[in-house]
Amino acid sequence: MMEWETVIGLEIHAQLATQSKIFSGASTAYGAEPNTQACAIDLGMPGVLPVLNREAARMAVIFGLAIGADVARRSVFARKNYFYPDLPKGYQISQYELPVVQKGQLTIDLEDGSSKVIGITRAHLEEDAGKSLHEDFHELSGIDLNRAGTPLLEIVSEPDLRSAKEAVAYMKKLHQMVVYLGICDGNMQEGSFRCDANVSVRRTGDPKFGTRAEIKNLNSFRFVERAIEFEIERQIDLIEAGGKVVQETRLYDPDQGETRSMRGKEEANDYRYFPDPDLLPLVLDDEFIAAARASLPELPDVKKQRFVEQYGLSSYDAGVLTASRELGDYYEATVAALGGEPKLCANWVMGDLAAFLNKENRDIAQSPVGAAQLAGLLRRIQDQTISGKIAKEVFEALWAGEGDADAIIEKRGLKQITDTSAIEKVIDAVIAANPEQLAQYRAGKDKLFGFFVGQVMKLSKGKANPQQVNDLLAEKLKG
Repeated sequence: MMEWETVIGLEIHAQLATQSKIFSGASTAYGAEPNTQACAIDLGMPGVLPVLNREAARMAVIFGLAIGADVARRSVFARKNYFYPDLPKGYQISQYELPVVQKGQLTIDLEDGSSKVIGITRAHLEEDAGKSLHEDFHELSGIDLNRAGTPLLEIVSEPDLRSAKEAVAYMKKLHQMVVYLGICDGNMQEGSFRCDANVSVRRTGDPKFGTRAEIKNLNSFRFVERAIEFEIERQIDLIEAGGKVVQETRLYDPDQGETRSMRGKEEANDYRYFPDPDLLPLVLDDEFIAAARASLPELPDVKKQRFVEQYGLSSYDAGVLTASRELGDYYEATVAALGGEPKLCANWVMGDLAAFLNKENRDIAQSPVGAAQLAGLLRRIQDQTISGKIAKEVFEALWAGEGDADAIIEKRGLKQITDTSAIEKVIDAVIAANPEQLAQYRAGKDKLFGFFVGQVMKLSKGKANPQQVNDLLAEKLKG
């Protein structure tokens, strides 16, 4: 068995979160009736002229600045010519020789705890095509041109990825980045973030790249991983059996878990690129770039490092809490409202809050429990009004909208018993009711201590302060 190395490069299409299309004023809203959001410009009617959407250019610049790339002061739009039913003009407006963003990078975290820098060759602006529909038409295809003209940023990586897992880590990091920047909603089900994977294999130590196959339109992290793994195995088996990998475009079939040939891979010259005569070059001045730079949010890696330093969190906790901008903001608002206790806040945001959000498939913006409400609950754990266990019951009531923590504690009579004499009375009652276990405990069966703690908590309906119960019980059981 020869040793093989995999070489992967990803081309990711991020749909820019503009309200109108890249060269027309038609809406980009998702889910409209077919062909109701395609205007004369999107349809390529004779005599119409495209006009560049300024916001799409701003979003491309923001992305370039965030990945430390060169933002071109002058970039050019080109026509990429091909004939397909969902491309009404017979060409796609894209950027070819002079893209708006060049030579950036992204650092990904690997499973072994190390990190790796992945080069980004370019990111260019282009328009999306329409969509061919096959399901509802017997032996025919329908064409929906609502997507035609939707602004895309195509982000092309260097062939720096060496495994399916690395490819997924890179794709997830890029997904996090574009959503953080507010330039893409990242909705993969709706096609807002999708990926083409270029995969090849070569013998370990061989400086030459192997022949690559391109797997088109992967729209989930799971499919990307499975498609690449299948393709690696297919190419190795083919070469080891004496065959040759041909350069082609392939599709991934998730039902069969395999890639299938779609067509021979086109070269750039097949598309007959030439500068679009209807569009002037995109020229960016210092003022435009400076305004884009000023609007950059704190980036995920910077925020994660700050959470470690400012709040004393572990790298893992900081990573979870900065996974999205909204989650990071919620956490910081909770700490600020409580006036400290960053670890307690982290535990609750990552624990109970996250569990409830997952159960109801909501994101943090849809949480019925606000940061100030959560802080109100944590304040009552802090001042020992309630125990951590009772707090879970209060949180459930908060989630159900029963008022703030204080009102719920009052209404349900959940205040923790911290009065020593009251706790002693409960302990005395438990000891009196269990003479047999008392004798066994005093004879050396230490494990029964937990039994007594449980009985005391049960009799006090969970309200007795656990620490005081432990201390007082240890004294009483000595005899």
